[in-house]
Amino acid sequence: MSDAPPPTLVTLGETMGLLTAAETGPLEFSRTFAYTIGGAESNVAIGVARLGGAATWIGRIGRDATGDMIERRLLAEQVRALAVRDDGFTGLMVKHRRFGTALSVDYHRAGSAGSRLSRTDLPPGCIENAAILHVTGITPALSETARDAVTAAVERARAAGVTVSIDINYRRKLWSPPAARPVLRRLVAQADLVFAGVEEARLLLDTPDPAHHPSAQDLARELAALGPGQAVIKDGARGCAAFIDGGAHRLPALPVPVVDPVGAGDAFVAGYLAEHLTGKPAPDRLRTAIAAGAFAVSVPGDCEGLPRRADLNALLCHDDVER
Repeated sequence: MSDAPPPTLVTLGETMGLLTAAETGPLEFSRTFAYTIGGAESNVAIGVARLGGAATWIGRIGRDATGDMIERRLLAEQVRALAVRDDGFTGLMVKHRRFGTALSVDYHRAGSAGSRLSRTDLPPGCIENAAILHVTGITPALSETARDAVTAAVERARAAGVTVSIDINYRRKLWSPPAARPVLRRLVAQADLVFAGVEEARLLLDTPDPAHHPSAQDLARELAALGPGQAVIKDGARGCAAFIDGGAHRLPALPVPVVDPVGAGDAFVAGYLAEHLTGKPAPDRLRTAIAAGAFAVSVPGDCEGLPRRADLNALLCHDDVER
């Protein structure tokens, strides 16, 4: 039996408090709320941990009750949290349904503890000893120091031969397309693996012409041409398309009722990366990613619905009654 530590995913970014209104309608008339945590990078870390992988999250949190909650939740999920306590406040997301299934998410994060992440917060050896470094396009949008932290992490990973993964995760409320595009393209060029939605891929490839509608498969191929050996397009209800190590892949989505789409992309990424850590081939990675994303959209919450292995098995062998 080997005494070598398990292959680990390391990620960094901002995790916030998540306030969700229970009622549908204008936020001002909501009277019942749930208070949990949310953040793309910690969602992925939790998702990988629930699927049996080892995961580490690096970030800054405030010296407040929300920071305490984040630290406790990550510990409970068996995610190693390398959290720097900061004098700033822990950021906040507010989520509500204005009507029907239309979700609105507001951010309160300017000047937050998480936005003050810096390269000095990256412990020696943590990235170099990882199997995968996962970053997103959210963190570079938060501040100059946060952008520098992502740049430093990627440089260290590449120097150590660590696989670099990036999820584009473009947030229009944080930066404009002209500001985001060159930064994200540089990161993608240094990555081994890129995830993107269809519109995110179009943003990155600068294809604004409405008459030019490349397929998801074409977008994956074009993203791979920027440098990554693995490019995966998250195509929502249509499933996913990928171009991996020179081969094209396409998988349909699983038919499930959509309760809450927030966090589905993170679940998809977590499923793919969890299988990547164990050396599974591309088709297996994509199948688990699709199943994890399907499970997540059928459960409310940002990370609460992230599945475990048993959950995925139950979804793929669906039975309305479990006895």
